[in-house]
Amino acid sequence: MSIVFSHYSVLLNECIEGLDIKPDGIYVDLTTGGAGHSYEIVKRLTNGGKHIALDRDDDALAAAKERLAEFSDRVIFVKDNFKNLGSVLDELGIESVDGVIADLGVSSYQLDTAERGFSYNNDGLLDMRMNKSDVLTAYDVVNTYPRERLKQIIYDYGEERFAPRIASFIEEARNIKPIETTHELSDIIKSAIPQKARMGGSHPAKRTFQAIRIEVNGELDAIEPAINAAVERLKIGGRLAVISFHSLEDRIVKKTVAGLVKGCTCPPEMPICTCGKKPTLRLVSRKPILPSQKELDENPRSRSAKLRVAEKI
Repeated sequence: MSIVFSHYSVLLNECIEGLDIKPDGIYVDLTTGGAGHSYEIVKRLTNGGKHIALDRDDDALAAAKERLAEFSDRVIFVKDNFKNLGSVLDELGIESVDGVIADLGVSSYQLDTAERGFSYNNDGLLDMRMNKSDVLTAYDVVNTYPRERLKQIIYDYGEERFAPRIASFIEEARNIKPIETTHELSDIIKSAIPQKARMGGSHPAKRTFQAIRIEVNGELDAIEPAINAAVERLKIGGRLAVISFHSLEDRIVKKTVAGLVKGCTCPPEMPICTCGKKPTLRLVSRKPILPSQKELDENPRSRSAKLRVAEKI
């Protein structure tokens, strides 16, 4: 059965321009999703150019295979976590690549498919796994994590100021019966947040759902290793393009890239460098690239997106 993988490719033209694609190059999409970015890369490849389409979501890979079927001779599909890029390239016998792209956002397909359990807007069983083979689910986090740990996750990963109340309300509810669905959880979160704080702004469950999703998928832990692996395998002049969607992701991307641009890790008070580390990247754009007004009109979900592009030196 064909999977309808609806996904607006955020900052698509900006990414393609930033990658500066060579027709005979080797490129990697760390988060293939609906293959929107991959499609634009692959159709520009000739003369033996190759593209590695990586994702940990089986549905995403199935949809990508359909989308990229006409280019099957130049695409390699891999199911894995993007933090394992180094070992993936080793297994493929690929020493270096010309470009790497990562779109760290959750796909519209994942959000809009109720049974995946990602969204407070669609009622489904609490799941939120990007890789359906993983053991940990949102149900486990919500129903088995101690209240203090739950509070910390909601506060740290959701930046939710009502985290203590939300964790307490979740604990009270699950003591009566397990919390099984996204709407059950959403209603509990709503009841925990004072009415005045619920007026206007985003959905009251948004931050908590984000926090639980990040915990289930270990999203933040994978970003720095993935960037370091990508830069290590980039050819000189190769490009890295990373799209982030919230401050937690962007902070890690910005800090990791800045460290590779700077190179030296000596304390500022040191008169001369003793660590010997040299810069490995240069910023292609000093400031993050943001969506155009046209894109925001077409896809409001793009509004928080930031693209950072850097080149291997």
